[in-house]
Amino acid sequence: MNDDAPFVSGRTRMFAILGHPIEQVGSPAMFSAEFIRRKAPALLIPLHVLPDDFDATMRQLLKLGNLDGLVFTIPYKQRALAFADQVGAQGEAAGGINGLARRADGWHGDMFDGLGCVEAFRRQGISLAGKRLQLIGAGGAGSAIGVAMAFEAPRSIRVTDVDPQRAEQLVERISCVAPSVEVTTGPARLDDIDVLLNASPVGMLTDARMPIDVSAIDPRVIVFDAIVVPEPTPMIAKAKERGCRVLVGREMMRGQMARIVDFFGYPEKAGDSAR
Repeated sequence: MNDDAPFVSGRTRMFAILGHPIEQVGSPAMFSAEFIRRKAPALLIPLHVLPDDFDATMRQLLKLGNLDGLVFTIPYKQRALAFADQVGAQGEAAGGINGLARRADGWHGDMFDGLGCVEAFRRQGISLAGKRLQLIGAGGAGSAIGVAMAFEAPRSIRVTDVDPQRAEQLVERISCVAPSVEVTTGPARLDDIDVLLNASPVGMLTDARMPIDVSAIDPRVIVFDAIVVPEPTPMIAKAKERGCRVLVGREMMRGQMARIVDFFGYPEKAGDSAR
């Protein structure tokens, strides 16, 4: 009997994803598999951190000698910004980060959710140019998705959030980076849109709610949900029943994963096997 697990040793470089809750994340398996595929001596593990403990936990984690990076999920993408010594363009525009990587000159942060969402649409052959978008959720993921979508030249984006001030802040960010796009805030509607995007936590895990009732949605509307677990979410399941084209959270994760692994310092090498 072999007592060794060849994918981990004392030389393994550690990465982690922080969230509350954490059961819904698919990142540990997906990232660890990608590290192994790229022959990188690294693993990513889930860490359940309570909101009151986040700052103290971060200060200690960043002292670990074999920790080279972190991923952030709900509700920490905006709070994590304070721990970055340098922030990339996507993180600056979105006002939050979901990746933090160790560099020789400190910790570098950036946001990849928006890029991953756009990539998911691209891989499905769906153009966002000229489309009318309804975005639900203006937190870390919602901000990143809204900003990234704005660069795709949609006709309009309506932002809906339980916190009206947060929605207004996202509208201002989008207006700054894409002044030609019509951006508004207000209650979510389905009667005047081409694409519905959920970036809120409503429908996660055992939450049976939908962020908006899609039981009568026009089948021509494209529906995206950033939530990974469950799959499908209640909204995605109902949208499929209506005949809508749907995209799920795992597709967004796939879209951003390669970029984050590059960001973590393990770029694709010539000769690596195809994904």
